[in-house]
Amino acid sequence: MQYRAHRKMARKARSTNLFIIIIPALSFIAVILYLARCNPSGAPCKGDTDQQSIDIFSRDSEKGEKKYKASLLVFILSAPPLYTRREELRKNWLQKKTKDVQIRFVIGTAKISDAEIKQLKEEHSQYKDLLLLTTVEDAFKSLTRKVLEMMVWADNNVEFDYMLKVDDDSFVRLEALQRELQSKRKERLYWGFFDGRAHVHRSGKYGEPDWVLCDRYIPYALGGGYVLSSDLVHFVARNAPYLKLYHAEDVSLGTWLAPVDLNREHDPRFDTEYKSRGCRNVYIISHKQSIESLQNKWQQLESTGKMCASEQQVRQSYVYNWNKLPTECCERVQGVP
Repeated sequence: MQYRAHRKMARKARSTNLFIIIIPALSFIAVILYLARCNPSGAPCKGDTDQQSIDIFSRDSEKGEKKYKASLLVFILSAPPLYTRREELRKNWLQKKTKDVQIRFVIGTAKISDAEIKQLKEEHSQYKDLLLLTTVEDAFKSLTRKVLEMMVWADNNVEFDYMLKVDDDSFVRLEALQRELQSKRKERLYWGFFDGRAHVHRSGKYGEPDWVLCDRYIPYALGGGYVLSSDLVHFVARNAPYLKLYHAEDVSLGTWLAPVDLNREHDPRFDTEYKSRGCRNVYIISHKQSIESLQNKWQQLESTGKMCASEQQVRQSYVYNWNKLPTECCERVQGVP
């Protein structure tokens, strides 16, 4: 009798111990599964509602397959209220989009109203071309974070060869750019209009108080438009938690890629500075365009095959001299587009 009672007590003790072990283990697993849903670039976890944004943070399948495929992934930086400009681009150079091109207007939605979110969802339902970043406030101070998050999304969700980043006031000769890419290398390509002698802004809108690397910015492709091969997007995305975010997104990208063994390809046909150099038919990207200028370029290109009704160059350009120090890289001269 005593033996049976002893065995019964032993079984009860083992059950209690097993219960004590299993419950904490299950709790730990639940926490890990929840954390796995967070943004890989280091943004804090949000509730379920925040995760239900359009496109952003959707994950690949267990087999590692990407949700989208494209030869060229085009990111156009926009903002919640700029519907008119997005509409113009859809009727404009985006008409040249082919099946192997994926387009996304990138918009930060943190801190916007429910009415604005509703409008954006309706717009996306109609066009299927928005990328809404729920953890990013759409403001100049968050521009670099915005670019970083879109690269993380691209790396997680799209199988692509090249990424083009432009602003929504840029005109792109999309066919010409795709033709050029056919002869470009598919690895380690950083293609744009580079600057290597720019002084560091210490105050004002573009001020970089945390910049301590040197007295000039590290050579970078200007943000009006540049192209990266997918491997470089992957490099940035996978190192996102460690990257320093400066105010200027193009300066930040140049800094992130500074130690990488890559091909920096300077191209004067990228009119992507803070101010347009004019209109030349060889230009592939033209930055700082009004809606009227976008319309004129598109109509001219469609009717005559040339973008400019009359060519003009209001500012000189340069060919980057990679054999000299950055401070001597970029002498503006006549005869360069």
